[in-house]
Amino acid sequence: MTTRVLSTSAGVGHPARPTTRRWRGLPELWHFASEYLLLLPLGAAIALVWANTDPESYFRTVFALGFFVTDVAMVLFFGLIMKEVVEATVPGGVLHPWRRAALPVVAALGSAVVPAILLREFAPFFGEPPVAQGWATTFAVDLALAYFLAIAIFGRHPVVPLFVVVALASNALGFAVLAPAATAPQFQPLTLVVLMTAAVGAALVLRLRGTRRFWPYLIVGGGLSWAALLLGGVHPALALVPIVPFMPRTTHDPGFLVDAPADAHDTLNEFERWCRHPAQVALLLFGVVTGGVLLRALDSGTWAMPAAVFVGKPIGFFIGIAVARALGFPLPFHVGWRELVVVAFLTTIGFTMAIFFATVSLGPGAVLSELKMGALMTLAGLLMALGAARVLHVGRFARPAR
Repeated sequence: MTTRVLSTSAGVGHPARPTTRRWRGLPELWHFASEYLLLLPLGAAIALVWANTDPESYFRTVFALGFFVTDVAMVLFFGLIMKEVVEATVPGGVLHPWRRAALPVVAALGSAVVPAILLREFAPFFGEPPVAQGWATTFAVDLALAYFLAIAIFGRHPVVPLFVVVALASNALGFAVLAPAATAPQFQPLTLVVLMTAAVGAALVLRLRGTRRFWPYLIVGGGLSWAALLLGGVHPALALVPIVPFMPRTTHDPGFLVDAPADAHDTLNEFERWCRHPAQVALLLFGVVTGGVLLRALDSGTWAMPAAVFVGKPIGFFIGIAVARALGFPLPFHVGWRELVVVAFLTTIGFTMAIFFATVSLGPGAVLSELKMGALMTLAGLLMALGAARVLHVGRFARPAR
């Protein structure tokens, strides 16, 4: 998923032109922004300012771009993240064997369910019972923003892929619970099952035939999966998640979020090389179309969702970890309780994904505005995770060995 910095040095005996010298920093800037997923917060910041200075223009633009960005472009980002997860499960990967990969899925279930229950209890306490209708927003984890902080704290520590799987699973659960609840008239389970079976079957046939190019997987398998979700009444952003695991890959993981060697031409790495720049543009646009929160929506009901998340997600996360460990699922190597505390706080960051879930689950009105404002307030999870890492001396804050 990372990008290599493009060389901008001039050849020997051919001095660079002034314009080349002027723009030589752009590839490095793009590399830094894309590797740390900074385009999403940039887009969200643009949206926040735009929505509060010219709301009519902003919401008109969101209406025009919304379907393309959230239903089409974001498919690439989730496919790219799934590629890293798949590689982490091969021999030598930090999530191998499957029992190690199952642990964050169980943890995600706990971190999603407990805050949803608490929101139903907290909403009346804060004087706004209708806010409880948006309980699915507590499932959301802003993968891009939280991943940026996870990398900033831990670098390439094995706890990072564990967090990514937790975030992916939690968001997938959110999509699942929203499907019948938010789109009941359009929910078509038979269509969903038939087309998804065809999508997975097509990907399996391509794999068995030894297809090496990623385009057939993307167009045939991904297209059928996207149609299955859309026509079945489920949001199609995760269309590539069940398809990417069928793409041929290397037998050994080079490291989570580490580029494979230049001579590695397996299907997964070719897909990643093609997809990474469009996925970054998708993140920028996703931040723009989802980050426009009207600050005047701050009201008593706004506090219910962040309160449920900040209390419930860490508790639910550790309940899930305890259940997974009781079932015999191991933690990744070099991951202890201190790293898990930081991950628990990272899962509280809902922001753009929580705004998206709120928009899907509720119609326009005061309740939706309060939920969106509450989603914005979950950004405090960034400070909580950073503070926990500093207090517990993990990652970049670890004490030097004596």
